[in-house]
Amino acid sequence: MDTLLLLPGLLCDASVWAPQVKDLKDMCDVRAYPNFFGHDSLEGMARAVLETAPARFHLCGHSMGGRVAFEVYRLAPKRVQSLILLDTGVDAAQPGETEKRGSLVELGRREGMAAVATAWLPPMVHPGRLGDAAFMGALTEMVCRATPEDFAKQQHALLMRRDVTALLATISSPTLVGCGAEDLWSPLSVHEQIAAAIPGAHLVSIPDSGHMVSVEAPDALNAALRDWLAHLR
Repeated sequence: MDTLLLLPGLLCDASVWAPQVKDLKDMCDVRAYPNFFGHDSLEGMARAVLETAPARFHLCGHSMGGRVAFEVYRLAPKRVQSLILLDTGVDAAQPGETEKRGSLVELGRREGMAAVATAWLPPMVHPGRLGDAAFMGALTEMVCRATPEDFAKQQHALLMRRDVTALLATISSPTLVGCGAEDLWSPLSVHEQIAAAIPGAHLVSIPDSGHMVSVEAPDALNAALRDWLAHLR
């Protein structure tokens, strides 16, 4: 049975992949990577993934996890059966980004991770979900499982990220690019450009979802992933 590795994003852990692990287990061996706490570089995260990964695998990364997936591919392209990139990006750090990320890090150190969750989470989800106390509470609990130092290291990793635009044209693994249709953090237009640059890539837009697509629209995402995995057989 093929293996599907799921890589979480900034401040996320395996809990964001619970719907996919449950729904896709009949198609493949689904493994959600626990978290990237303790790492301060995307390459270091990628090497950690490769250390525990099987010889060949389908690789799905969300947000920062998508950037880690690019690093995994750069390091070991022949091990990646297919690539799934969700709500992510390819650029290096932009002007003003250091200050924005740094202010959140300082907020975490000063007031704790619950304060980070209050400031950081709302732009990450569809506005219609902000009033869902159970949904937002679960995401807040996840953020609070990280420490301010974990957060600082992950933000450092993102600020030091490389621009991988040139990598896109060299990707030979079958690739699916997906995005929440209402993602305000990394919009659909970015993913249209990514898909256009990767030879033969497929693009899927997930309706009624913001950035946190795996938990915001699990049924729609799972259907897209099932179609993708079936297409590759």
